[in-house]
Amino acid sequence: MKLTPSHRVYGLGAVLLISLFICSCNFSKVGDPSFLVPLAIASIAYLLAAREFFSTPRFPRHVIVIGLLLAALWHLLFLRMPSGPDDDIHRYVWDGRVQRLGYDPYRIVPSDPALSGLHTAETRTLNHPDVPSPYPAGAELFFRAVTTIHESTFALKVAFVLCDFAIVLVLLDLLRRSRQGMHWVLAFAWHPLLATEVAGSGHIDIVGALLLLVSLAALARRWRAVSAVAFGLAISVKSLPIVLLPLYWKRVRIRDGILAAIVVGVLYVPFLNHERIPLGSLGTYVQSFRFNDPVFATLERVAAPQLVAALAVIVGFLIAIWLRSRSPVVSADAFAWPMAGSLLCAPVVYPWYLLWTLPFLRSRSTIPIMIWTVSIIPTYVVWHLRALGLPWLLPGWVTLLEYGSVAMAGAIILLRRLARPAVPRCSTDGVE
Repeated sequence: MKLTPSHRVYGLGAVLLISLFICSCNFSKVGDPSFLVPLAIASIAYLLAAREFFSTPRFPRHVIVIGLLLAALWHLLFLRMPSGPDDDIHRYVWDGRVQRLGYDPYRIVPSDPALSGLHTAETRTLNHPDVPSPYPAGAELFFRAVTTIHESTFALKVAFVLCDFAIVLVLLDLLRRSRQGMHWVLAFAWHPLLATEVAGSGHIDIVGALLLLVSLAALARRWRAVSAVAFGLAISVKSLPIVLLPLYWKRVRIRDGILAAIVVGVLYVPFLNHERIPLGSLGTYVQSFRFNDPVFATLERVAAPQLVAALAVIVGFLIAIWLRSRSPVVSADAFAWPMAGSLLCAPVVYPWYLLWTLPFLRSRSTIPIMIWTVSIIPTYVVWHLRALGLPWLLPGWVTLLEYGSVAMAGAIILLRRLARPAVPRCSTDGVE
C-alpha cells in the first residue's frame, strides 16, 4: 500500500511523541545521551514533517486536529517535569515575588545577605544571583501577575504553555484569512523547542512571540492601533523585536506609534528611579555574558562589546529595511529574518531565543532558520560538559556548526532556485 502524505505525517507525529516522551523522562539529564539522542530524533522527524508540509498544499482536517492533540500531549509530558535548578524561571519567580513585597527587581541583588529572608526553595538556586534583573518592564509585570495568582515555577510554566496554545489559535486565524494550508500550524506546534524550552524549562520569550504574532495578525486585519500596541508590548518583554521597526513604516499611523510608546512608557512608571528608565543588569549582560563565539567574539577583538552589540541591532534593522523596500506587503518571513540576522551577531544565542522566530517559519525562504532552530541542540552538550567541570572552548565550535547548517541550507535553496526558471507567484500571507 502506498503511503499518503497524511500517513507519513501521522507516522512522524508518532516518532515525535515517543522521542519527546523519552526526552521528558530524562529532562534532568540535559546534555546526556539519554536526552540528546531522542531529542535529535525528534528534530529530524520535525524537519521531515516540515518537508511534507512544503510538498503538500492541503491536508485533511483530521490530520491537523490529531496533530494538535499530539502536541498538547507532549507539552503535558514536559509540563509535569520540574525545571532545571538554574533555569531562568527561578529568576522570574524571584522578580515577581520581590515586586509583590515592595522591592524593585532592578535595584536589589538576590545574593545580598540582607535579602536572604526573601528567598524560597525555588529562588535560592536562581542563576547569576550577583546581578539585578535584566528583563524589561513588560516581562517584570508578567512575572508579578502570574506569581500573584500562584507563586511557583509550575504556575509560570502553565502560563507560558497557555501562551503557546494562544499562538496556535492566532496562527489558525491568520492561515485561514491568508488562504494558506491550515497544516502550517503544525510547523509551529510540533517544534521540539516548544516542549523543552516552554513546557519544560519555561521561558518568557514565548510571551513576546505571541504578542509579535498578534501584531502581524492585527496588521492583516488593518487594526493598525492594535498592531502597534502589540508590537510595543512585545518589545517590553524583550528588546529583540525592536529590529522589526522598519517593517511598520507607513503601515501604521504616527498616532498609532505614539499610542504604543505611551503604553510601553506606562509599564515603566512603577520602576522609575529618579526619572531614569531602569536597565537593571542589561549593561552587565552585554559586557560579560557570552555564548556566540564565531561572530560576536571575533568582532569583539577589534571593537568594544557595546559597539558590537549595537552592530547586531543594526544588522537586524538593515535586513528589515531591505525587506520593507522590496515589497509593498509584509509576510511572516519578513518578521523572521531581521530577528535571525540580529541573533547571528548577538553576544548570546541560547536555544530559547529562537522561539521568537517559530510562529513565522512557513515559507521556503525561512528553511535555513528552521534548520538553525533544531541544529542548536549541540548547545546542550556544552552545558553538560560545563556541569562536569570541563569548560572547553566548545561554544564556538557548536555555534559554528549551527551557522554552518544554516549556510548549507541557504546554499541548497539558492542552487535549487538557480537550477530552475523563476515562476512568478502571488504572496498568500502578505498584508498591505
